[in-house]
Amino acid sequence: MSATATDSFVSSYEEVTRVRIEDPGRFARLAAARTRRTVADTDGTMMIIAADHPARGALGVGARGQAMASRTELLDRMREALAVPGVDGVLGTADILEDLLVMGALEDKIVFASMNRGGLQGGSWEIEDRFTAYDAASIKQAGFDGGKMLTRIDLEDDRTSFILEASAQAVTDLARHELIAMVEPFMSSRPGGPGTKVVNDLSPEAVIQSIHIAQGLGATSAYTWLKLPAVEDMERVMDATTMPTLILGGDPADDDPETLRASWGRALARPNVRGLVVGRTLLYPAGDDVAAAVSASVDMLRSVS
Repeated sequence: MSATATDSFVSSYEEVTRVRIEDPGRFARLAAARTRRTVADTDGTMMIIAADHPARGALGVGARGQAMASRTELLDRMREALAVPGVDGVLGTADILEDLLVMGALEDKIVFASMNRGGLQGGSWEIEDRFTAYDAASIKQAGFDGGKMLTRIDLEDDRTSFILEASAQAVTDLARHELIAMVEPFMSSRPGGPGTKVVNDLSPEAVIQSIHIAQGLGATSAYTWLKLPAVEDMERVMDATTMPTLILGGDPADDDPETLRASWGRALARPNVRGLVVGRTLLYPAGDDVAAAVSASVDMLRSVS
């Protein structure tokens, strides 16, 4: 499937909707014709902008519970972030990636596709994290670089066994398509009991345990990467794996941006840490200057690489 002369990019959100009504096949044609970069084209480190939280019903940013409710505002912020020099790519679900694709924002970008968004925030089944978005075949067909899966491990919740099996199958399937499997593991629990909020254990010991579980998933680890939080004692944490690792941005609250970047910098000093995957922290920064927040993080990333 190749793009035609009429498969131009659009410049307004009204036009995006019109394409969805009148010519939905344009998304696949533009994906096939897209100017691509791959992980091998980078200088060894990557800055990836993430926007897959809304599909899990997680719209909050710090104290702003509905910060990501406006899709057009989110897309504005995504496009601004992706235009910053030094940003390598994006992570998202199909709805967001296709909006960005038809507006030309995915040209020359590395693209990771989010796979399991079924663990809706606040759901009684949240740990289960059903695979409700991309699968390996659709990622390959779109010409993207890999798939990301959230793998939360609650030893008190029997549904954890499902997500472990599903993640293992996804790792194996992605590898068969020669695609990166980006696994984001957490040791999680509900300290308040059943029906209360899921909390991730960010102690070094818990992160190390999650690493060992995650990197053993699947029939091969050849294409497995990890997506991990920046926590205390990252030298010991990263000694738990030889997998290439990207550091996640976390859930922004009232943290000082300089403190956040310092924690990322300490993690990036480890040789198997290969970059950042940051979303809400940079898309909705204090002061709302997206370009400045992204630029500062890119500068920090390049200075330690």
